[in-house]
Amino acid sequence: MASEFRYQSERPVTRSKYRLLFGKLFFTWRRYFQWHFSRSTQYASTFQNLALPFNVANHKTLLYRQLKNVDMWLQENKVTNLKLAVSKINGLVLKPGETFSLWRLVGKPTKAKGFLEGMVLINGSFEPGVGGGLCQLSNLIYWMTTLHTPLQVKERWRHTHDVFPDANRTQPFGSGATVVYNYIDLQIKNETLNSYQLQINVGESDLEGQWRCDQPLSHKYKVYESDHLITQEWWGGYMRHNVIRRQIFDLHNNQLGDEFITENHAIMMYEPMLTSSI
Repeated sequence: MASEFRYQSERPVTRSKYRLLFGKLFFTWRRYFQWHFSRSTQYASTFQNLALPFNVANHKTLLYRQLKNVDMWLQENKVTNLKLAVSKINGLVLKPGETFSLWRLVGKPTKAKGFLEGMVLINGSFEPGVGGGLCQLSNLIYWMTTLHTPLQVKERWRHTHDVFPDANRTQPFGSGATVVYNYIDLQIKNETLNSYQLQINVGESDLEGQWRCDQPLSHKYKVYESDHLITQEWWGGYMRHNVIRRQIFDLHNNQLGDEFITENHAIMMYEPMLTSSI
């Protein structure tokens, strides 16, 4: 099977604070313009409490993890932030032709709205930031959507740094989606003939999600990783690469296809475990 893996090594870029500031302003206001004036995109805005009859994808992730050098109060605050964000998207119905935009629904996370300082990843390190921790929500939705439903991801941003080793990892490296208000968004379009409903709940120990549908799915999906590679770069660091694919099966387990989903390239923020050859 031919791989779609493509990579060209480049030195990490450090930009001045002024370029970062003006770049952020430009992309933020461009996003506002797209939300309010785009005639080509119809954004989902319908909610209902009654669940659609068929559960087509579900997943959950732990709310609290023991992470090196991360204070637990940041994770406690993250849970508060998740509850506020979930209240804005739980029960959303994504009708045929509509697009889900995470930030358009959640809005800007501010102290005035009750958001607290949580962990924010910036250039491979972390620091407290208002609304921090919402990447766990985007990761969950992306994992359910891209890899386990026929919904189409129109915008997804990969993490540029691999911060933590693989201990207790349950999903392939690079299967998440990072978000930064509002120009780094997660957007999903329903190009099917059926309506889908997003249900998210912040439980006692897990963030729990479901996509439900008004009709049962006619296919099943199996996600796998290929072309995993760690490279030592000419500029001195290490990078990690892989490709995420999925196999498609009918309800009788006959394979119908094998799809390329995405490729990932991330700067490693820890030393890889190198073994000597025997």
